[in-house]
Amino acid sequence: MKLYSGPLSLFTAKVRVALAEKQLDYERIEVPFSRSNGYTPKHPDVLRLNPHAQVPVVVDGDLALYDSTVINEYLDDRYTDVPLYPRDPVGKARCRQLEAAADEQLFPHVWVLISQVFYGATEPDQEAIASAREHIQAHYAVLDAELTNREFLCESFSVADIAYFLTVSFAIQLGSPPTGSYPNLSAWLMRMATRPSIAKESADMTKFAALLN
Repeated sequence: MKLYSGPLSLFTAKVRVALAEKQLDYERIEVPFSRSNGYTPKHPDVLRLNPHAQVPVVVDGDLALYDSTVINEYLDDRYTDVPLYPRDPVGKARCRQLEAAADEQLFPHVWVLISQVFYGATEPDQEAIASAREHIQAHYAVLDAELTNREFLCESFSVADIAYFLTVSFAIQLGSPPTGSYPNLSAWLMRMATRPSIAKESADMTKFAALLN
């Protein structure tokens, strides 16, 4: 198996954590990345395999897949020893919905911070940054309520935990930590941070980010 990987790509990180949880061997192929140019020039294999020209891309035998959600669903169906989705239809649907919320509801606001803060816009849009931070805080409240009386977002550690932890971690690194009273969220973040697959991924991305400064 091959993984075309972006070192600071949140969506590639989702796949790397899933592969680590499942203890699957794979060849990791890093695509070019810099703070000034982002993920350019594009890797020729990524251009060939993904019409969106983005990582992650996984090649498993004759199968090539892109999109972190599709990849992780495939990995869970193909390599079943360590499930990352609930097996019952209701639980699985809820888990998929939570993962989608992390990717489609929270991440767009985090992306504003990535584009304006991490990439160092010449004239940062302070209004956009303030709005993004406000939406992120509101989402923290929703996530805290979701975690009431729960160790994990679903019945056990799942893709929903992976997606949300990475997205929240990016927000925190970009200056938007939870500022309200979110006891459930705070406890969950501490639990997730000590999980070996998450801890290694966080350390690797922090180390790479430091090399860019």
